[in-house]
Amino acid sequence: MEVTTILLFLAAAVASLFMAWVIGAGSSGATPFAPAVGANAISTMRAAFVVGIFGFVGAVTQGANVSEAVGRGLVHGISLPPSGVILALTVGAGLMAVGIYTGYPIATAFTVTGAIIGVGLALGGAPAWAKYQQIGAMWVLTPFVGGGIAYGIASVLPRDDVPERVSVPILGALVGVVLANLEFAFLGPDGGTFATTLGARLPVDGTMATIVVSLGFGLAVWLALRWDIGRDVAGGLRRFLLALGALVAFSAGGSQVGLAVGPLFPLLDELPAVSPFAVLFGGGVGILVGSWTGAPRMIKSLAQDYSSLGPRRSIATLVPSFLIAQTAVLLGVPVSFNEIIVSAIVGSGLAVGGGGGVSRRKLLVTGVAWVLSFAVAFAIGYGSVAVTAAF
Repeated sequence: MEVTTILLFLAAAVASLFMAWVIGAGSSGATPFAPAVGANAISTMRAAFVVGIFGFVGAVTQGANVSEAVGRGLVHGISLPPSGVILALTVGAGLMAVGIYTGYPIATAFTVTGAIIGVGLALGGAPAWAKYQQIGAMWVLTPFVGGGIAYGIASVLPRDDVPERVSVPILGALVGVVLANLEFAFLGPDGGTFATTLGARLPVDGTMATIVVSLGFGLAVWLALRWDIGRDVAGGLRRFLLALGALVAFSAGGSQVGLAVGPLFPLLDELPAVSPFAVLFGGGVGILVGSWTGAPRMIKSLAQDYSSLGPRRSIATLVPSFLIAQTAVLLGVPVSFNEIIVSAIVGSGLAVGGGGGVSRRKLLVTGVAWVLSFAVAFAIGYGSVAVTAAF
């Protein structure tokens, strides 16, 4: 193994760690608990601490799928060399840092994906059109699906004819069923779910066993929430909200770590001593440190600048955020948590009075920033390689 190869990999790893820190300080660290902070369910600093822990766990246990897609699925026929990895990650992290400094949530997935595609195509790679269609569909549908679900939940929760001891446990049961079917690295060499792992021990066939375990998870959550809210409505809502924030933070780590460490995966072919788990662990540490040191500013921005969220509206925001995030992890699609959360905030806000205090100006600026971040990242990545090659 050449010393030059090792040194270039270490340089790329440093760029990856910087990207992981930026993700932790921005989208992954800020968005999951911003609704809970806006609802005064948890303080900003405590939210940053908790989200860092759950983000790290999610990165290690669920990060491989998106990492593979980012590292090997965005451009065909070529693997980015270490120099290309460094360039792509630096461009993406730089644009994210601008968003953190200005207080506007730049979409991480847009910047990193645009930079990697730009660099890869400039180096002679072929477009991965099928993957682009999948990614594009997820990005376009997220505001409508997430906002629509949030609108529906926020419309139901305050109704007198649908008491919270009924509506909230039903939402919890849905989350429990989904949780039973999440894939985790520690449940098998190729991953596995609680439903399949526990179902294999039941004396029924595979599909029926999976259904039984899934419904069992949902029933357990339903019973726990019905009991908790029945004895203390305000406290039960707060605890459910914090649990949702933890699940969204976990999902953020599993999805967003791929944007930081995914470009390193192709380089591991020349470094068999470095395992994918070690790379995911390092990315998780970067997200953890970023959440603890840089996330409070963005948490405050989302929680206070976009709207004043109560516990019910925050629950309406986090439920679709969790569902969409896990769909992206399952499909291996890089997705922006800023887009997910902000869309859900807007949807829930529209259900409580035509916007619920959402700043339309900031939403417009944010939307424009999302679109431009992909275009600018692509242009800088492609242009940097083209200019370098000319000399």
